[in-house]
Amino acid sequence: MRMPRHLAVEFAFIAFSLANAAVATAHVPMVKTQAPGYYRIVVGEFEVTALSDGTALLPVATDLIRTTPVEVNRYLARAFLADPVETSVNAFLVNTGSKLVLIDTGVGGYMGPDTGKLLVNLKAAGYQPEQIDEIFITHMHGDHIGGLAPQGTAAFPNAVVRASKLEAAYWLKPENLNAASADAKGGFQHARDSLDPYIKSGRFSAFDDGATLVPGIRAIATHGHTPGHTSYMIESNGEKMLVLGDLVHVGAVQLPKPSVAITYDSDSRAAVRQRQSVFHDAAQGGYWIAAAHLSFPGIGHLRTDGGGYVWIPANYAIPR
Repeated sequence: MRMPRHLAVEFAFIAFSLANAAVATAHVPMVKTQAPGYYRIVVGEFEVTALSDGTALLPVATDLIRTTPVEVNRYLARAFLADPVETSVNAFLVNTGSKLVLIDTGVGGYMGPDTGKLLVNLKAAGYQPEQIDEIFITHMHGDHIGGLAPQGTAAFPNAVVRASKLEAAYWLKPENLNAASADAKGGFQHARDSLDPYIKSGRFSAFDDGATLVPGIRAIATHGHTPGHTSYMIESNGEKMLVLGDLVHVGAVQLPKPSVAITYDSDSRAAVRQRQSVFHDAAQGGYWIAAAHLSFPGIGHLRTDGGGYVWIPANYAIPR
């Protein structure tokens, strides 16, 4: 028996609809990548570009000291975080108009596949490694100098690298490497390997605390995290930004409680004093802060909140 014509039309319509629904809901693979990791901001007449070198998982409940794991986890939960914390590794490129200055160079990839992105993001931001004139190092831990020569050759072939005299003396003297414990020797060797291409080509220079390195950028001694740890004050046309280096690692904990230190500090008491002093000045002065390990781009302001501080991230804006 033949199906009535009106039923055949209805069945055909239903089949067509189901076929189209199947197409509309077909599986599409997730991309699982972020946008290029750079962010620009204007400081006076300078342009500052935050560059992401990626992220690394940082175990903090046991690495933070002058606190307890219970307290650390409570602070993390308040910030909707959990241990280990996926931690940004940021560097900062300053275009003064006459000089192109890179502050720190990231990890260089040795902390896993989610790091070592600085050169890719530098190029995405419109610059080439050959254009960098100066590189200022906050300190010689691997996640700040790892991008200098990740393959044994200078990644920035025309740049002069600068670090404080105290920092250079500590990490680069052969006797310090020889006297280091077995666990510490790797850090000293990595510093020597990273700086060696620049030293051999005459493009490494150590400076005194407080030196003005290029017009508008001054070295600020913030020793404690390492013996010669240095921050950099950028000043232009009445505006200021302080690049902190490692004065803060875990913002969710060390901002509300600046007395918390981390096991990586060579002198935790001095590191805490420096953090408290710099945070106080930045909050009072209302100037920009740029931090290596606060969530990318790591640029914002500090506001006092009782005995601690609140982080106010930079509002997204088009540089003008």
